Amino acid sequence: MFVDHIKIQTKAGNGGNGSASFRRTKTDAKGGPDGGDGGKGGDVVFEVDLHTDNLKTFFFQSHHKAEHGKNGSSNRKTGKSGKSLVMKIPQGTLVYAGSRPTKIVPIEAPDWGGEGPDESKVKMSSGFEPMDEEEALAAEPLVDLTEIGQKFVLCKGGEAGKGNVNFKSATNQAPTETIPGGIGEEAVFYLELRKIADAGLVGFPNAGKSTLLCALSAATPKVAAYPFTTLKPMVGVVDFKGFSRATIADIPGLIEGAHKNVGLGHEFLRHIMRCRLLMFVADMAGTDGDDRHPITDIQMLRKEIKLYNEDLAAQPWIIIANKMDLPESQANLEALQPRFPKIEVIPISGGEETGLEDLKKRLQQLIGHRPE
Repeated sequence: MFVDHIKIQTKAGNGGNGSASFRRTKTDAKGGPDGGDGGKGGDVVFEVDLHTDNLKTFFFQSHHKAEHGKNGSSNRKTGKSGKSLVMKIPQGTLVYAGSRPTKIVPIEAPDWGGEGPDESKVKMSSGFEPMDEEEALAAEPLVDLTEIGQKFVLCKGGEAGKGNVNFKSATNQAPTETIPGGIGEEAVFYLELRKIADAGLVGFPNAGKSTLLCALSAATPKVAAYPFTTLKPMVGVVDFKGFSRATIADIPGLIEGAHKNVGLGHEFLRHIMRCRLLMFVADMAGTDGDDRHPITDIQMLRKEIKLYNEDLAAQPWIIIANKMDLPESQANLEALQPRFPKIEVIPISGGEETGLEDLKKRLQQLIGHRPE
């Protein structure tokens, strides 16, 4: 299962309550206040993980809670802080706010006992108002998590409560007041994964994108002679001479109307949004039907890209003229080049692995870089 967008709900831990306690020993029957502070509630944190490649974990569990802080106790003992919940997410995840925060107002505050405030015993106004997905994704993301090891706090834990020892003064020798632990933040978020790659392969189903990725890199996408063999984005690493490299993303094939969520392409176009170069792979032999021609294929793909996102359409692009080993390909290539005179056309055969060295040399010039 591949999941690249999902809604989740998170709740940080509540802070532990402060203790109202007085020191009582055999030698000190009327000792002063010694109530300790509570512990801080745990945060809910995202951490970008190299070994996580999609959001399927959140598909099976959409509600996530951090630990509450422990209550303080006598003898000035501070309660243990709640453990933060650190969730691993893939590189390239965008986080959108899926709710509007509202003020949490306790209507009554009995002695909570236990570990921090117990919401089941205290009436409170809602801490958030959910938003629908369309509204949430129309806003700017809260954060774009692109670096391995990068962390982001989704919800902050409640502040630690204060014990009565904090209120002792010269005029108040036996204070009984305490501060209860704070309520942890709670919110809804929408997550969207956009694969990070230097170049993206764009083409109709069965144009040979997966075969090309296999030939250029060590990636192992499924390859077969039928459309929509690729059902999830794949990223391969291409190594060049001189210890430089580049990453290339293969997305499921596009069809007409992809920008309107027709077929599989609309679900995965987001994964080439970050690419510095778009590689339009054309079946030069037109093997998928008599009415198909490489020129109309490229025109249709360019149209779908532009309708999906004009900024994406403005990215540099080249044409990979694939399947040049077939008899009809040469004539179609001669017709294609004058139609796109300003666009570089590189003829190859992914199946026969011809022309790949020339392609790799050009890719090294365009997107090659030394790994950090």
